[in-house]
Amino acid sequence: MEITLYTIKGKPEAYISEENDNAIYLWSGHAVCYLVNDKIFGWRGKHIGWFINGIIYDLKGSRVGYTKETCPYAVYAEYAKYAKYAKYAKYAKYASYAKPAFSTKDSELGLVNFLSQNKV
Repeated sequence: MEITLYTIKGKPEAYISEENDNAIYLWSGHAVCYLVNDKIFGWRGKHIGWFINGIIYDLKGSRVGYTKETCPYAVYAEYAKYAKYAKYAKYAKYASYAKPAFSTKDSELGLVNFLSQNKV
């Protein structure tokens, strides 16, 4: 199963592939990060944020992305996805950060830039 991730304005830009160890792929087919419980790790092992109740938060607690059900705007229709590229081997995980107070403030970083910040 795949969970589509939307930008703050409702555009589909990424998805979580539950069949592929909860890897998060960009619409272009590149795996850029992955989920471990509610934490998001970049492919190089750095903790970059959280995925809680259908909302992606950055390390400061600001919102970065949404699922269809949680997006505050009407979402765009999903367009065709590119084929998935082969995943790189995951690096060892660094220690996780403590959870901040999550807010309703939107992050200044876009969804693709946020998810790609620790890619291989």
